[in-house]
Amino acid sequence: MKGKIIILSAPSGTGKSTIISHIIERAELRLGFSISATSRSPRGSERDGREYYFLTPDEFGRRVAAGDFVEWEEVYPGTCYGTLKSEVERVVGEGRNLIMDIDVKGGLNVKKYFGSRALTIFILPPSLEELERRLRGRATDSEEALERRLGKARYELGFADDYDVRVVNDDIDRASDEVADAIMRFIEVEEEVADEV
Repeated sequence: MKGKIIILSAPSGTGKSTIISHIIERAELRLGFSISATSRSPRGSERDGREYYFLTPDEFGRRVAAGDFVEWEEVYPGTCYGTLKSEVERVVGEGRNLIMDIDVKGGLNVKKYFGSRALTIFILPPSLEELERRLRGRATDSEEALERRLGKARYELGFADDYDVRVVNDDIDRASDEVADAIMRFIEVEEEVADEV
């Protein structure tokens, strides 16, 4: 049996990557991680094929034109992110449930594409003030980049109600457990339906 699609979206700094790192090893969830592609350069210790597939803007454009993406989006001017079809096929073809860390528009597009085979989960910050504190604490962005991220966060929060499940990350362990529980319920419902057929 092929795996299901689990989509996590959230504004930058909300903790979705940390939540994924907390739940990815839970055997009962049978999760496989989708590595997104991006046209931006690596930050800090990021490596190609680990955090992202780092493509040049030209290469990203060629792959879009070739139809290699399930979804892609120009998230910031000149900076694109997307999910390669080969990544989806790799994970679900192994019978694992694909967990995707993607932006809100991409998440909704993937949900539309896969329908009931996909579960969307939106991770919310406790407040915009807390989100700003977290982003400033990273000390990875200029003031201008930080303001762009906060503006984008306000925009993205407007899509939270379009997601199947919403989880507030005010405590990383509790939020991780809530996400894992939602995924488990989704998998169990899907397996019960398959068993009845």
